[in-house]
Amino acid sequence: MKIGIVGLGLIGGSMAKAIKKNTDYPLYGYDIDSSAVSSALQQEAIDGSFKLSELNTFDFIILGLYPDVTINFVNEHANDFKDGAVVIDTCGVKQTVVSACEKAFSGTGVQYLGCHPMAGREYSGFEYSLDNLFEKASFIYTPTENTPESTIAFVTDFAKEIGFLRCTRATPKEHDEVIAFTSQLAHVVSSAYVKSPSLEKQFGFSAGSFKDLTRVAKLNEGMWTTLFLMNKQPLVDEIDHIIYHLTEYKQAIENDDADTLRELLKRGRELKEFSNDQNSKQ
Repeated sequence: MKIGIVGLGLIGGSMAKAIKKNTDYPLYGYDIDSSAVSSALQQEAIDGSFKLSELNTFDFIILGLYPDVTINFVNEHANDFKDGAVVIDTCGVKQTVVSACEKAFSGTGVQYLGCHPMAGREYSGFEYSLDNLFEKASFIYTPTENTPESTIAFVTDFAKEIGFLRCTRATPKEHDEVIAFTSQLAHVVSSAYVKSPSLEKQFGFSAGSFKDLTRVAKLNEGMWTTLFLMNKQPLVDEIDHIIYHLTEYKQAIENDDADTLRELLKRGRELKEFSNDQNSKQ
């Protein structure tokens, strides 16, 4: 099987390194940034580079591009892939991307599956890619009624082969609703949190909780703007939820209502403990 990766940033680069670490598949990379390709070659993360005119030589293509760029790339090159090739994306939103890609690939013979590797860092670019980024991580795939089960089985086996601990199946809609809570909301909250005037005074006063809550405020604003806007309503709903609950805490504190505050904190603890228990059973 000959594999090609389009986009050698953090995710694409880490995919390349994981493939080279765990398999013997011939692997080639493409990126509009020639320095990323050069670095990948120097680090032996890929066996060689390729031109877009060579897309039809690959059995399996991984698109490591931002959502809007993925859509544009597929619309432009849908007919350039090999008949029967498997193509996956790695975008953090699925409904818009999957809909656009399925439409573009319709009738081409390409076997497309929307995917989302649940791993990342607060950095971007090939220079921060890791060969173990996906170890013990979750790999989400979002098939539709148009996706052959053979394609799902192939991608599942591949994900496990390069280090993912589990593969999770969801519809594109289910993915976007849940990811608005588990990922996107956390980035919004972290970005808002560091805007307190007290940030300038935190040196010497901050420890683990501060670091945990502020880590993802160091984000790629271009990519996350696209992700947020492509998942607008689910994210707005989650922001409404947290505003509602923050208001409960605020009112209890303002009113010196110790009973209500204690109950709010207790309920939060119980929900976290329940979540931990559920995760440990999976």
